[in-house]
Amino acid sequence: MFHRMRRLRKSPAILDIMSETKLHTDNLIFPLFVRSGSGPKRAIKSMPGQFQITVEDLKAELNELKQLKIKAVMPFGIPAFKDDSGSEVIQSDSLMVDVIKRIKDLAPEMTVIPDLCLCDYTTHGHCGPIDAHNGRTQNDKTLSLLQKAAVYFAEAGADMLAPSGMMDGAVQAVRSALDETGFSEIAIMHHTAKYASSFFGPFREALECGLESGDRKSHQMHPGNTREALSELSSDIEEGVDIVMVKPATLYLDIIKLYSQQCSLPVAAYHVSGEYAMLHAAAQNGWMDLQKCTLEALTSIKRAGAQLIITYSAKDAARFLSE
Repeated sequence: MFHRMRRLRKSPAILDIMSETKLHTDNLIFPLFVRSGSGPKRAIKSMPGQFQITVEDLKAELNELKQLKIKAVMPFGIPAFKDDSGSEVIQSDSLMVDVIKRIKDLAPEMTVIPDLCLCDYTTHGHCGPIDAHNGRTQNDKTLSLLQKAAVYFAEAGADMLAPSGMMDGAVQAVRSALDETGFSEIAIMHHTAKYASSFFGPFREALECGLESGDRKSHQMHPGNTREALSELSSDIEEGVDIVMVKPATLYLDIIKLYSQQCSLPVAAYHVSGEYAMLHAAAQNGWMDLQKCTLEALTSIKRAGAQLIITYSAKDAARFLSE
C-alpha cells in the first residue's frame, strides 16, 4: 500500500498549514544607497525599482519601510569625496555617520546595520589601500582603518556592524576596537563566506565603486570552494563573530545549509544585486512571474537555513506577503 502524500496538498489552506518554511518580514533587511548632497532620487538602471537617495529622502524611505513592517536596514554610502585610502569613512562627520544618526533620529526602533568597507570610499574601488608593489589590498592597514570607522559608526548609533571586505582578522580587529571603546554590546554580522562572484555587477553601478584595475580574488573566495568556507567559519567564530553571512545567496544555498548545520550562531544571507536584477529582467520580458519567483527565491534561502536575508526585494516581498 502506498502513502497518499497528496492528502496534505489538496487545498491552498492545507498547503499553508503544512508549510515547513515561513517567510516573514522579520527575516528581511533592506539595503539603502545613500549619496552625498541633495536632489531627487536617482534610479539605478541595472536594478529596477532601486534608487540612490540622499539624507533628505530618509524620512519618506523609513516611513515606507515601517508601513511594510521591515525592521532593519543596511545603509551604504556614496560620498562626494574619494581618495586612495578611503579616508572619508574614518571621519567623525562622515556621510555614514550622518546617515546612521539621521535614521536613529527618525526611526529609533529601526535596526541599523551599516556596511563596513572601504570600497565605497576609494578612488580605485578596492576594499582598502593598495600595495604599490603587487596591486593587492593591504590587509592589516585596512584593518586599522576599519577599526576607526567602526567606532564612529557605533558612536553614531549603529545597532550592529557588517564588515564586508573579507580582510583576514576583520572580526577580531573590529571586536577589539568596539570593546575597548565601550561598545561591547554592538554585534558583528560578518561576510564570512563572500565569494568572488560575477553577480555583484549591478551593485557596482549602484554604489559607483567599479574597479579601476584588477579584481577582488585575493580576498574573496573562489566560487568552487566549500572547505575554505568552513575554515572562514571557524576563524570568525574564534574571533568573536555574532552572525555569519553567506554572499551571494541563491547560488550558494549549499553553503548556507552547511553553516546552519555546523554552528549555532545565526546565519544571514545576502541576496545580491545580480540575483535581484535577473528576477526583474525576466519579469519585465514576461518570462517569469515576479511575485511568485521572488517569494520562491527568498523562501529557498530561508529553507536552506538563513534566519536573516539582506535583499533588495524586501519591499516587494513585504507587499507580496501581505496580499
